[in-house]
Amino acid sequence: MSTTPHKTSLFIIFLTVFIDLLGFGMVLPLLPIYGKQFAQQHDLTPQQVGLTVGLLMSSFSAMQFLFLPVWGRLSDRFGRRPILLIGLAGSTFFYALFGVATVARSLLGLFITRIGAGIAGATISTAQAYIADSTAKNDRAKGMALIGAAFALGFTVGPVLGGAALLAGGDASTSPWPGYLAAVLSGAALLLAIFRLPESLSRDSESAVRSLFDRSALKAALARPSIALLLVTSFVAVFSFANFESTLSLQIQQLVEERDAATKEAPSAAEHGGDGATPSHEPGHSAPLAWLLGVVDRWGYTSSSDVELFVILAAFAYLGIILTVAQGFLVRRLSGKLSEGKMATAGAATAIAGFLLLAWAARRDDFTLLLEAMALEVVGFAFVNPSLQSLISRRSDPRQQGSILGLGQSMTSLARIMGPVFGVSLFTYGQDLPYWAAAGLMVLGLAMIVAAARGGKDYEPAGA
Repeated sequence: MSTTPHKTSLFIIFLTVFIDLLGFGMVLPLLPIYGKQFAQQHDLTPQQVGLTVGLLMSSFSAMQFLFLPVWGRLSDRFGRRPILLIGLAGSTFFYALFGVATVARSLLGLFITRIGAGIAGATISTAQAYIADSTAKNDRAKGMALIGAAFALGFTVGPVLGGAALLAGGDASTSPWPGYLAAVLSGAALLLAIFRLPESLSRDSESAVRSLFDRSALKAALARPSIALLLVTSFVAVFSFANFESTLSLQIQQLVEERDAATKEAPSAAEHGGDGATPSHEPGHSAPLAWLLGVVDRWGYTSSSDVELFVILAAFAYLGIILTVAQGFLVRRLSGKLSEGKMATAGAATAIAGFLLLAWAARRDDFTLLLEAMALEVVGFAFVNPSLQSLISRRSDPRQQGSILGLGQSMTSLARIMGPVFGVSLFTYGQDLPYWAAAGLMVLGLAMIVAAARGGKDYEPAGA
């Protein structure tokens, strides 16, 4: 149908996905804060605000879930290249619209931008199909790893660029520049793809269509109890992590506000005969937070809303670095030495410890403890998710492996849709509640991992 992809095609795909993911990494940390501020303009109760923010966070994943098979089917018919270009053009437009919605303080505008960006971002399945077209089966895993690397790097560098973009806007709390810069970067990826990305679809290409729920895959999964258990475990793990991911910005905002309150109370205590000191667990005694606030102050930003955004973006950049190190070094080095069952078990135990520490940090308003808990949580998730996917793959009939893994991706997509609504809604009742709930769910997940690891084995053909 087209020319054979050049040797640089995979690198171009990596760059286009990476640049597009930079925009995602820039916008994601800011979204809960903007959503909360804009929702409060409509005289909603705290619970209604929480539900609104949760739905806003979920809208992107919901659109990706619905449009993955649509883009896959269109790319099978018209080619991978035009679908990828449409996706990048959509990202460029909707990130620019995010900047406009920020200036207008429009809650409806935020929903439109996230729904549109989710539809445009659903072309990630087409990027995976492009890699499948361009690589031999033996090299396909390495090619697919490029997309994982692009996600990790985009999630790491994006918040840094988001912070830099806020500096260009004067009033950081209403700056449109994160959205505008994300649009510029997506536009650059679009131009790169237009001029350097050849078509990959050929008569030998595998279909990129992915059903939301494949009945034959579901039947095959239920026929092997350990696979069904692993699929449910994967849903629980991603649902729990989505609780953390969607409430982290709100949690950091709360900590900074508590720190400001403690700072203002200290002089008042001194005026009444006290020494103005706060207990050692108060957020004012958090060295990392004090350092961050000092940096922001030297930049000339003193308003609480501006400071909160810079601290949130710095925390997400730190989170991305931890995720990159965990995936790129720890998991890769240990995966050949430990079985997937042991890796998943260790990861689940680490994630539980992370959730418990997150709850404790939220209760104590301790930013340093929060950073430690974030590291534990991300390392645990980095161990759990790929290990579960590998176990599902090894225990599936090779003829049904793709459809069963697709079923697993559908379940994790549902977890990313439902998790933020649940987590942010719980947060309105107590800032530590999402983490206690996630810890309890991961205890169940750990039990299911142990049961699945002990109760199943790799697929063997009949008569082998």
